[in-house]
Amino acid sequence: MLTEQRYEKILALLEEKKSITVSELTELLGISESTARRDITALSKAGRLKKVFGGAVLNDNSHVMQEPTVAEKKELHRKEKVLIARQAASIIDDSDFVYIDAGTTTGCMLEFLTETKAVFVTNAVEHARKLAAQGNKVFLVGGELKGSTEAVIGSQAIEMLMRYHFTKGFFGTNGITRDAGFTTPDAGEAQVKRVALQQCSEKYILADSDKFGNVSAVTFASYGSCQVFTDKIPAGYQEGTNLFQCE
Repeated sequence: MLTEQRYEKILALLEEKKSITVSELTELLGISESTARRDITALSKAGRLKKVFGGAVLNDNSHVMQEPTVAEKKELHRKEKVLIARQAASIIDDSDFVYIDAGTTTGCMLEFLTETKAVFVTNAVEHARKLAAQGNKVFLVGGELKGSTEAVIGSQAIEMLMRYHFTKGFFGTNGITRDAGFTTPDAGEAQVKRVALQQCSEKYILADSDKFGNVSAVTFASYGSCQVFTDKIPAGYQEGTNLFQCE
């Protein structure tokens, strides 16, 4: 069973039972105890459940304050991320000057960027490496490298971004609500996102439907200020024209 499939089954069991033990997971999913504990830890760090002694309980707090690592986020909602990323990549034209934010969903876009003459700027070292390897012209923003998300942040990054004027920008987010807008746990990343957004003519948020209803520590854009590419538009968010459900 793939990691993503295990995660989804664990979350489905929690929705049904409200709590679950490590031993129950090993029996129901046919996995080892170490795998069950590792999956619980990863989902806990991603804000999807609450880790307790011997198992996990349903996470009833929609405020996500802890930033999971890139490795932890990469396996979550992989199918949805690919769907969103493919659609986002398809709107890039050869004449575009594009900003790509650090993140796993924005990173998925790179798989679908082929034979483009667009020019790219990113604050993610891995994104820059992949874009360059594909033969694209890419500029890497300089500054402080944040270990957990592999994003470049800080005053140097902001100063560099303020010189650019992008035709399109693609951004990740940790939470989306009407009141709090688009949010992320780290103030440094929020500031870089905010400045980069201001420099974009067209602004796109790439987010799987699980991000709706969650609130992280810092708002970097108001709800309605960006177009959102998602796999499914949740109930209560259908109004307005800024939401695009990818097929």
